[in-house]
Amino acid sequence: MKIFYRPEIDGLRAIAVSAVILYHAQITINGQEIFKGGFIGVDIFFVISGYLISLIIFKELNITGTFSFKSFYERRVRRILPALLFVMLVSLPFAWIYLLPDAFIEFSKSILYSLGFSSNFYFWYSGQIYGDQSALYKPFLHTWSLSVEEQFYIIFPIVLLILFKYFKKYLASSLIFIFVVSLCLAEWGSRNYASATFYFLYSRIWELLVGSILAYFEIILGHRGKQKIFNLIFPSIGLILIGLSILFFNNQMLHPSFLTLSPIIGVCLIIWFSNKDELVTKLLSTKLFVGIGLISYSLYLWHYPIFAFSRIYNITEGDIFKKLLLGIIILVLSIFSYYFIERPFRNKQFQFLKIIRILAFSTMIIFLFNLICVLKEGFEKRNHLSKIVINTYKTLKYGKITQNGINCRNRLGDKGFCIFNQSTDNIGDIVLVGDSLSDALLGNLIDQVSDTKFRLIQMNYSGNLYLPNFVKFNKNEKKIFADENWHEFRKNYIKNKTNKNTYIIFYGDYNYYFERRLKMARDKIVEYETHSLFAERNNLNLNYDYRKELLKNKIEETLKEISQNKKVILVYPSPASPVHILQHITKKKVEISKNRDFYLKDKINYSKNFYRKYYSDIIELFDKINHKNIHKIRLEKVFCPQEKCIFYDNEKAFIFDTQHPSYEGSEIINNLIMEKINKIESISN
Repeated sequence: MKIFYRPEIDGLRAIAVSAVILYHAQITINGQEIFKGGFIGVDIFFVISGYLISLIIFKELNITGTFSFKSFYERRVRRILPALLFVMLVSLPFAWIYLLPDAFIEFSKSILYSLGFSSNFYFWYSGQIYGDQSALYKPFLHTWSLSVEEQFYIIFPIVLLILFKYFKKYLASSLIFIFVVSLCLAEWGSRNYASATFYFLYSRIWELLVGSILAYFEIILGHRGKQKIFNLIFPSIGLILIGLSILFFNNQMLHPSFLTLSPIIGVCLIIWFSNKDELVTKLLSTKLFVGIGLISYSLYLWHYPIFAFSRIYNITEGDIFKKLLLGIIILVLSIFSYYFIERPFRNKQFQFLKIIRILAFSTMIIFLFNLICVLKEGFEKRNHLSKIVINTYKTLKYGKITQNGINCRNRLGDKGFCIFNQSTDNIGDIVLVGDSLSDALLGNLIDQVSDTKFRLIQMNYSGNLYLPNFVKFNKNEKKIFADENWHEFRKNYIKNKTNKNTYIIFYGDYNYYFERRLKMARDKIVEYETHSLFAERNNLNLNYDYRKELLKNKIEETLKEISQNKKVILVYPSPASPVHILQHITKKKVEISKNRDFYLKDKINYSKNFYRKYYSDIIELFDKINHKNIHKIRLEKVFCPQEKCIFYDNEKAFIFDTQHPSYEGSEIINNLIMEKINKIESISN
């Protein structure tokens, strides 16, 4: 059976890649993001890939009774690696110029894993949620889907050959069985293990297999759908299903899951029932759609790193013309790499041995460069990085501190807590019980406690200040309790396993729990960081006063409870910047000499009065709480010494985003904490 070229398949590719690009471009109209379901373009690619490679495999098995792995993998290498390596090579100098050390390390790790077709595992392991705001700054996040496909290409031909040789009678039923199991795992996994389910092959294989099943029946039957009425109707239904998914799906839905069947069925209807006399087939076969489809792989490879670097450099924000220019650059680069990279390497006249040598040399360069980057901690001493950037990042390691192979951040109580400076002559415990802000204190506090006889116990949990049984509300205004089990672990440990001479550090992002969390709920979004830090409270369409009193009462109740038999170091809120501090630091200035350097675009205008106003509820609450075991530290005195609050000086920044203390900032706070503890100890003795 001869496999004919089908232009409408390239048209489907055009829809898939356009949906993905428009989704990642985050196009909004009147504040509403359109194409918010564009991520399903990747799922469309999976179906197409499964269909096309299965056609090749089934044809060969049907004719020869065997399968040439050499020919199959040669085609895959020619198709995938040259363009991928080319995009990686071009991206390296931009990473050198624009990425800060920690980001450079993450960039290099993602490339190293991509070279081994396992970047999906890396992004899952590193906790990167696809669709999060932070994901937009990861230049090679999109390679997770290539890794899934390559894993499928490695496993599927072997499984298929075994089934064909020994279980040929059950080949179709086996494929359908695996399809059903994988789909059910996707549905269950999306509810219980959302990140792993999104990234891993086991929950994606059904999308690839549905294309394989179509290919199997096409080879066995010798044709696709023949009923004229179905050929006229079903492709249009398929296109509608795909279009509705792109417009109305969103990254809050379960995906992949049973809901994902909608666009997948749409793709299947087009593949199976498309016909040259049918309208959708004619549309998808036009030069525009076919042309975009032909360069779709290059478009997919180029768009994400270009978007990511443009966001890091902040060159298109609020400028539609620059965004259009960016789109043109992506298109031009994709056309170039298609004609000068993809096509030449896929030409069988280009000897495969020469291709292997070129690819091996390119891979070695990319591998060694990125391996050295990881070993050299992101080349933190690059000449064009200013001292302020180096000092901000070089010791910012709190998020990577581990004990017994478990990361100390967000560590669950049933797995123990991270404990430092343990010895037989400990005179007491210092316990961190806050959220991610107090988590940022950990790295420097470990250093400071190491010179004392205090044991340091880390109990921080991101987004969860120590407030046992604190009532929160989800976006549907239903009451929920904040991580009850976690708070019970902390509460019981403090009560039963800490020293009698214990200091509990109470510090966190206090306003988060009743202002910005409310804003997040009101807007029904997750990326609340993208909104102004200083939203007008009057704009909140929720009962702010009720929540405020609820939180204040809970804080007061908690502090009174733990201060009965433990000493509490109550740390007042630290100033929060209205903009991300590193967006200022990473702004580039091009001098006449063409030398690039980091600089602070302008001073952040943040007054002491504004600080007091913004945190008025918490400051008022802390001022009225008085107990002999509660000792207060007012950060206003050090960070707002005069009329302005200070976020950085000429050599260092005191925060590394909008409010989390940098190492230098945490050192200032910890100095105050240790001074307070030493003073209390001296009085007690």
